[in-house]
Parts: sequence; C-alpha cells; structure tokens
Amino acid sequence: MPHKIPESVLVLIHTSDMEVLLIERADRPGFWQSVTGSLDRLDEPLMVTAARELFEETGIVADGDTIRLHDWQLSNVYEIYPVWRHRYAPGVTHNTEHVFSVCVPRDIPVTLSPREHTQYAWLSWLEAADRCFSSSNAEAILQLPRHIAP
Repeated sequence: MPHKIPESVLVLIHTSDMEVLLIERADRPGFWQSVTGSLDRLDEPLMVTAARELFEETGIVADGDTIRLHDWQLSNVYEIYPVWRHRYAPGVTHNTEHVFSVCVPRDIPVTLSPREHTQYAWLSWLEAADRCFSSSNAEAILQLPRHIAP
C-alpha cells in the first residue's frame, strides 16, 4: 500500500445554529472528530479532497448549490500521532491540514462508512470542541462563530 500524503483536509459539518456533527473513529473508540482525510494524489485540489472525504465518511454530497463547502483559507501543521506514523513515508512526522466547513440542515441523512466510523453525534459547538481528541479540530470548532455568515 502506498504511503499517505502528509497533506489533508478537516471538514467541519455544522447547522446554522452552530450544532456540529462529530464522528467516532472505528479504529479508536472514544476518539471523536470531524471529517478528515488526506489527498489521494499530490495534484488533487483541496476542494475536491474535502468534497470526496465529506461524501465517503458521511454520505453528504456538497452539490455547490444548497450544500456548499467553505474554504477557510486556514492551514495547520501538526505532528502526526506516533500510532499513525506507519502510514506515512519513513521520516515523515508532520502533516499540513486545510480547514473547510459546510452548513447543512439538522435533519440531513448521515451514512457513516462503517470501516472508518462507528457512530455520530450532533453537539453544540462548545460541546463538540470539548469532545474532539485532536487539538487542531477542537480549535477549528472554536473558530466556527467567525466563519458563519450572519
């Protein structure tokens, strides 16, 4: 299996009243997060990666009309957790994560990829930030009020 590319997206899924959808990792029970995923290839546009990961992990389609991805133009560089470093080329220790969000209706159907996630929960944005295991994910959620259109 080829090594993962150390460049990824983080997609915050939220409602207009700032409820945030979190999903629990299948490989790490108790680890809650937003949608995340790496580029499939070096030249894959970030918006394409975000839309692909959103669909793969939740079944939600960013159609560009009613469900639009918003690129925050924000990137975080963080150290890859040691437990997941084996997925990357030898010597790769850091990942660059690009933040996106998408506003959806609260009753949108969510279909999890059972290989990746076991359950989901809608939480207030502050509760969601508290539940995330990833500090960059929690920080992005805390910035959500600045990125929601009035």
